[in-house]
Amino acid sequence: MNTQKDGKTPDLSAKERHEVEKSQPPRAAVLHEIIRTQGDLELERSIAALWWSALAAGLTMGLSLMAMGLLNSRLPEGEGFKVIASFGYCAGFLAVILARQQLFTENTLTAVLPIMSKPTLNNFGRLLRLWTVVLVGNLCGTLLVAYVMLELPIFDSKTDIAFLDIGRKVMESDPSQMFSKGIISGWMIATMVWMIPSMESAKVWIIVLITYFMALGDFTHIVVGSLEVSYLVFAGELPWNDFWLVFAGPTLAGNIIGGSFIFALISHAQIRSESGTPRDKDAEAATPVDKDDRE
Repeated sequence: MNTQKDGKTPDLSAKERHEVEKSQPPRAAVLHEIIRTQGDLELERSIAALWWSALAAGLTMGLSLMAMGLLNSRLPEGEGFKVIASFGYCAGFLAVILARQQLFTENTLTAVLPIMSKPTLNNFGRLLRLWTVVLVGNLCGTLLVAYVMLELPIFDSKTDIAFLDIGRKVMESDPSQMFSKGIISGWMIATMVWMIPSMESAKVWIIVLITYFMALGDFTHIVVGSLEVSYLVFAGELPWNDFWLVFAGPTLAGNIIGGSFIFALISHAQIRSESGTPRDKDAEAATPVDKDDRE
């Protein structure tokens, strides 16, 4: 095929060049700006709006424990069937993200990018306000769901035992493991948030893929895990001290580090490094579309 000296294909119409531009994946800077804008909007929301959305997310996350417990109690014993049951973990994330409810670990990326772009005391204050309200709302929701699932006659005894086994599995890790696994899950959630704007049509599959691997790896997540572990507390198998000191504290720190200080910082540094790089003039300018194309 003949090409011009600059390597571009000759004899393309304006419409064809427009189609080429449209087919290109968004630049990292575009994804950064989309997420930064979303984060800035979240930082501007009122406390009441954040609270009710976060509480709803905590309640909705109950779907993850319900789905895993129901699958585990109805599938035969064996590691192969545990792999299938892990798909239940995705249920809560799918519902929360598609319903655009406030989930704490999403905010470790979206709300942090505006701070990295403009690190002022006012922005740090807005971030702490957002994190506090959303985290408390999420935890209140998950604790309420765990209590209701245990105390009300909703599930059969086999499913109740499956819920307990899920919580026991989480508590097999010591605080250092909770922290390390929390870093990985925070990074994975941030990766998911970064991917979604560029692949909106595949959003469901991205959520399922990322959260399924989180379940398979037993990576700790502050919101889902608080549901699983508090079920043990309400059942009398675990003291509140272990909930806060062994699980919640290390996991929360890991999620924040993985989502904010690793993924968000590296992503922001990438954009800052590219900001001084000149772009192709043809790529910078919008491709003209002739009158026939617009019609």
